[in-house]
Amino acid sequence: MGRLGRSRQAIGLGSLLLLAGILLIGRAGALLPIDRPVLAPSQDGDDTQPIRPPATVIDEQRREPARKVAQDLIAPPRLDPAEIERVEPRPPLSELGLAVPPKTPMPKDWREVLLYRPIATSSAMFESMGRKVIISGAQGIDLDRSCSFHDVNWPCGQRARAAFNAWLRGRGLKCFVPPDVERFAIASPCRLGKQDVGAWLVSNGWATALPSGIYGKAEATARNAQMGIFGSAQ
Repeated sequence: MGRLGRSRQAIGLGSLLLLAGILLIGRAGALLPIDRPVLAPSQDGDDTQPIRPPATVIDEQRREPARKVAQDLIAPPRLDPAEIERVEPRPPLSELGLAVPPKTPMPKDWREVLLYRPIATSSAMFESMGRKVIISGAQGIDLDRSCSFHDVNWPCGQRARAAFNAWLRGRGLKCFVPPDVERFAIASPCRLGKQDVGAWLVSNGWATALPSGIYGKAEATARNAQMGIFGSAQ
């Protein structure tokens, strides 16, 4: 047999040995017990540090891991819309958080419209889109009024207007208004989202309830809690 034949025979024998080694390694790995830790050497030379196998993940628990899309930003894993369950909203903590319909019927030509970027001119009155609206059922605090708490006077009228503006933050209010812009102020019930504006003002002590209004209990709550004009300047 020539030199070329011996070389080909050696290469063939080496390939068979390599394939046999791979098969033996695969069979050895398959025979390792899953529930027993595999020992791996640690950095300080101790070879007793166990490496736990990953926990078995069933199909119901399988989730896509979070993705790091930037240096300081991690995107949440994608969710399957079929796995999202819609539940009923919780009931409100009190009746003050609900927008109640007006007790007095509105004129037929009045419609509930969204008034953008309202600016409070007093604690129960605001201007928006050329309209002047007074929150019905609530009595605003005069701007020059001073309140006293434990013999300490403070400008509660200005604070009440500032609190109203801070709560609005320029968000649109839905109010019942006539179709045409009125030159004079109109009294109307308004709400911010689902929250009644008059209920918020009176229950926080930044307005008082009219005798014929619906916010008598809200004013009693503010008085008992010493909130707004019934408390201190803090």
